[in-house]
Amino acid sequence: MSLHFGKIPTELDPEQIHDYLFYLQKKSKSPSQSYFKHTVYGLRFLLKSEGLSYDFLSLPEIKKEKKLPVVLSKQEVWQMLSGCKLLKHKILIGILYGCGLRCMEVRNLRLCDLDFGRKQLKVVQGKGKKDRYLPLSEHLIRGLKKYIEAEKPEDYLFGMPREGRAGGEFDSRYSQRGVQWAVKQASKTANILKEVSVHTLRHSFATHLLEDGMDILSIKNLLGHESIDTTLVYLQIAQLSTQKLFSPLDTLFSEFGKK
Repeated sequence: MSLHFGKIPTELDPEQIHDYLFYLQKKSKSPSQSYFKHTVYGLRFLLKSEGLSYDFLSLPEIKKEKKLPVVLSKQEVWQMLSGCKLLKHKILIGILYGCGLRCMEVRNLRLCDLDFGRKQLKVVQGKGKKDRYLPLSEHLIRGLKKYIEAEKPEDYLFGMPREGRAGGEFDSRYSQRGVQWAVKQASKTANILKEVSVHTLRHSFATHLLEDGMDILSIKNLLGHESIDTTLVYLQIAQLSTQKLFSPLDTLFSEFGKK
């Protein structure tokens, strides 16, 4: 922009800025217009560095793209669990899906957060610095007991023994990369073609609960969402029996296919 006008952007008027941004939009061949967006972000950073408000150059607002999350079918989740070779990975994926935890939350889980008697798991200081309780499945409790007996974790549920820890680790928690790798490996073994991440299991947890009949407000509380608006996205994904969507090809074939 500076080379184009021969001036630094803060010496330009808003009309010149808009002309240049319009030129970038026309030039862009990508639907995401990433160069245009990064130019706006760069200008914002410049203004912030100079102690100026965004209004100084009348910068346009960059709207976030609204994308629906990837959700696994129950069959795909079962394939991931069944294909795990390590008990640790099976329990990890079981908790991520069965309790809808974020990556940070599953890494922070301690033995003292498990209450088998009340069939509950406590998330301590999750996102937004809030605690919450989640129900534990009987199947998960059985697996957890087996895992604890075999692995003997000392503090964190998915911790590493001191002698097996890599240098530079501040505590014994399972690394973020380790959790991500375990999920990716399980989806690969299950031959799932969808783009699967740790958060995909959380999205699947919420969607499957909705399809199984749980109300949206209860799901919001289980997920630890601040606003109900964040949870409402699952209404666009869930295949509810009361409003199940279908293709007109289904009715077409049912009426004429056997004639």
